[in-house]
Amino acid sequence: MKKLLVSGIVMSSLLAGGCASLTEQDRQALDAATTTANNAEQAVSGAQNTADTALSRANEAYAKAEEALAAALAAQKAANEANERARRMLERASMK
Repeated sequence: MKKLLVSGIVMSSLLAGGCASLTEQDRQALDAATTTANNAEQAVSGAQNTADTALSRANEAYAKAEEALAAALAAQKAANEANERARRMLERASMK
């Protein structure tokens, strides 16, 4: 789609310049512009694929971090409860 746009712009520029038909040099310039547009489109596609992969991996890492945080909070709660039980046992033992 983008290459058609570039080709159309080049073609309209040539025709607007008073050229009723394309010369060999104009065709070569048009081919070069089309090739450049194709290469740019492929580069953009590759960059988009790389960005999509990076986003996917970042989302996976974020999900794992949330799981680790949940596990750490559960462990902290369990430790706090154990400390509270131990404190009560010590208080009872010191009263005897």
